[in-house]
Amino acid sequence: MTNLITRRTFVGGVAGAAGVAALGGTSFAQANLPTSPVTLNIIDVAGNLALTQKAIENYRKAKPNLVSRITFTKATAPELAGKIKAQQDAGRVDIDLVLTGTDALSAGLEQNLWVELIPAHAKALPNLDEIYLPAAAKMQSLAKGQGVVVTYYPSGPLLEYMPDKVKTVPGTAEELLAYTKANPGRFIYARPANSGPGRTFIMGLPYILGDSNPKDPVKGWDKTWAYLKELGQNIEYYPSGTGAVMKELGEGSRDMTVTTTGWDINPRVLGVVPKEAKVAALKNFHWVADAHYMCVPKGLANEKVAVLLDLMSFLLTKEQQAYTYDEGYFYPGPAVKNVTLDMAPPESQAAIKEFGRPEYEKWIAENPIELPLQPEQMVVAFRMWDEQVAGGKRK
Repeated sequence: MTNLITRRTFVGGVAGAAGVAALGGTSFAQANLPTSPVTLNIIDVAGNLALTQKAIENYRKAKPNLVSRITFTKATAPELAGKIKAQQDAGRVDIDLVLTGTDALSAGLEQNLWVELIPAHAKALPNLDEIYLPAAAKMQSLAKGQGVVVTYYPSGPLLEYMPDKVKTVPGTAEELLAYTKANPGRFIYARPANSGPGRTFIMGLPYILGDSNPKDPVKGWDKTWAYLKELGQNIEYYPSGTGAVMKELGEGSRDMTVTTTGWDINPRVLGVVPKEAKVAALKNFHWVADAHYMCVPKGLANEKVAVLLDLMSFLLTKEQQAYTYDEGYFYPGPAVKNVTLDMAPPESQAAIKEFGRPEYEKWIAENPIELPLQPEQMVVAFRMWDEQVAGGKRK
């Protein structure tokens, strides 16, 4: 079984953006499919391969006339934009598809790195408004047409704790702060720019604290920034990713962290965190949804773009979406309607039956689901957190 911690971790004939867009849709894809199979280089900065790698391999098996080989690499979200920009400036783009969360999606939008997929290539893709779950369709709007949602979950923020260590579980933000003051160093979370739970936590706090505008980190998060700074006085350091946080929780060097549905279930499936760990939600809690996106860097040959569009359509079929239940890592996982757990592989069904939590369905039904920040606002929030909250405590 793949360990959770390790999971995270040019072709000629470059197509100009205007030319690609002008051809558009199915005609572009049909006109540009390769006459011999190509190699695809896929980079994952969100842990998404845990959900989609089997389905991507299924595509290679199903379309040997289009794809001969697929290479998979992993990187951190903060380093991706600079890496792609350097390749584009050198005219040698060797990354074909990026699997990313909202973090690197946002950075790429800010730097104009991505190929426009919608509306330029909408005809080569399914009707996304028709096939997506309602919240996944809302998440699609954040991509500005330059990414396609492949997986979705309501996310968090939730608290995860060890019940043998935390006898009185915080029920409000004030009680969480009081807990960290009484137990310095026992609470931890990761840098939001490279952590789903970390960014979900900071985006969820404005709702919990009753801030003036949860969608505006500059003018509307006065209570949130003050709270995070005070909380930080009781935090030893901020790891660079969630995997390190869960390892510390599992080893007993920390007693409590912030989490999401998937980051609760999957580390317990893998044995990184003990099965008996518990979760809680704070008063006035709103879900802040999350999704993973498929993005295509500018600078690829037309034949690569055509194959990638075909791959995206394949990954959005119900049969392939069922693989995204995985072992609860992005629970539930599917972005497409009517993909039920009984369609998932037996190992996924068994893992979620044993390690899932019945309270999740109740919490999803009873609490509002909010969109995360718009990409440009998210970049600003990450920058402000790095400058104002982290100080010298980042690792």
